[in-house]
Amino acid sequence: MALAIFDLDNTLLNGDSDHAWGEFLVTKGVVDDDVYKAANDHFYQQYQSGGLDIDEYLQFALEPLTRFSMPELAELHQEFMRTVIEPMFLEQAHQLLQKHRDAGDFLLIITATNAFVTHPIGRALGVDAILATDPEIVAGQYTGRYVGFPCFQYGKVERLLAWLTETGHSLEGSYFYSDSHNDLPLLEMVDFPYAVDADDTLKEHAEAEGWPIISLRDA
Repeated sequence: MALAIFDLDNTLLNGDSDHAWGEFLVTKGVVDDDVYKAANDHFYQQYQSGGLDIDEYLQFALEPLTRFSMPELAELHQEFMRTVIEPMFLEQAHQLLQKHRDAGDFLLIITATNAFVTHPIGRALGVDAILATDPEIVAGQYTGRYVGFPCFQYGKVERLLAWLTETGHSLEGSYFYSDSHNDLPLLEMVDFPYAVDADDTLKEHAEAEGWPIISLRDA
């Protein structure tokens, strides 16, 4: 059983679930329109450029979770899935997942976006497991902090290596699909790296390395 590993945002999804969650909170009036939207856009631009301060960003992104009970958050997320995430699903991404499923591969999403946002998406996509940045929960309430390694850049490697030790899986024959140069540390570890609708930096690197460059967007 080979590992088929997938980035989530802008790879399996036609958009970024993390940034979209922030925009959703703005539209719901949960956060300050101008201030929160400007900060959300600023951090997203930092991510795209490769200069994101992950600790600063997570402090920003996880704070709104502290304002609600778990049932309230579940209700918000259900609406977010229905109105924002489902329109981001890509038919060719579903086909790629099914191709690996049919081959008997183990499907693993690994994403920097926090587990509150992404775990329901992973379940909807039918993957076997998901590694994400884990928000801290104390006494049934989000604290606004995270636990363990942020699942970002080399942190994805750290999280994956720990998971491999825990589960007994290996990287022999492994695949990794990603759109982002932030994922180069992990792309360089697997046997079959794929650049998917890649940013310019990743595309240039993939071309130099001879990696496949594909698109999951509708033609």
